[in-house]
Amino acid sequence: MSSTPAMQSRDNIVSLQERRFDRTILRTYRTRADIDEIVPNEKQPRMGLKTDEELQRQIEANGGLFEPLLVEPHPDLPGKYRIIDGDRRWTNSQVLVDQGKEDYRHVPIEVTDRTLSEEERLRVWIYIHRQRKEWDAKEKEMVAYRLVDMMGRASAANILGMTVRELDKLVEVFELSEKFTSLRDPSAAITWARELMGVSKKLLTPSVVEAVVKKVNQKRITNSKDLRKLRAILPDPVARTQFLSDAGDLDSAMLRLGPPVKSIKGGLAGDLEIAVDAMKKVPFATLQELKGDPDILKKIDEAEALLRSLRGALS
Repeated sequence: MSSTPAMQSRDNIVSLQERRFDRTILRTYRTRADIDEIVPNEKQPRMGLKTDEELQRQIEANGGLFEPLLVEPHPDLPGKYRIIDGDRRWTNSQVLVDQGKEDYRHVPIEVTDRTLSEEERLRVWIYIHRQRKEWDAKEKEMVAYRLVDMMGRASAANILGMTVRELDKLVEVFELSEKFTSLRDPSAAITWARELMGVSKKLLTPSVVEAVVKKVNQKRITNSKDLRKLRAILPDPVARTQFLSDAGDLDSAMLRLGPPVKSIKGGLAGDLEIAVDAMKKVPFATLQELKGDPDILKKIDEAEALLRSLRGALS
């Protein structure tokens, strides 16, 4: 007769190990379980499709899962485990079993000695995923959005270890990414949204966002980095109008940019900038005419002395 999770817990009590997940410390033991004894977590922060043919090939190539699923005793289903981390691995192992490949039915698991609270479970999952390359690539905005939906902004910010303002920015990027619906790789939508959110908020009006999303979905903009051109286009009224038109695109808008207007700083820095700019514009022929002029040389000496005095005061 196969042993139940409760019996396995008693058998493994002497082999418990302590695992630290940031501020959360868990005691766990390792064993194997039938895939049907494992239940996915309904409140898993990751969203979207979990089946992955490449992951299935990796599982087969390794002869099973290399990394055990992190699970806890299920609070409502005696004899079952609930997944803390490893939902994709479990899902794709299940696909192989459904294909009749019974060799993948028994999977390695790491079991906590108790059922976690919802906050503990989320903190552990987030800590684990922050160590993986997918976190910065595509997951953090999605998880922020999901946590806000599950528990509100304040609790979500606390679990992620950030301010509510930082959280709101991640949520805004995710919501924007959902509008890019025609990309070959749906996960790349986050990259597009990040690039667009890099444009000044004052320039990024709803009509601009709508135009960008429309032109990306129509494949009239095919490289996310090209959105950086908007930083030059949008401040220029003529170029901006061209981009927002039905026929306009980034390239045609760039052609309508006027000559750059040099910004002049205020105060002393601005005065110095104006003086230096004026000296740079003196024609060479004029300089030749003024060569040896005592009044000009005297003014230059006074200017040099003043600049040295100014540097000394500011150093």
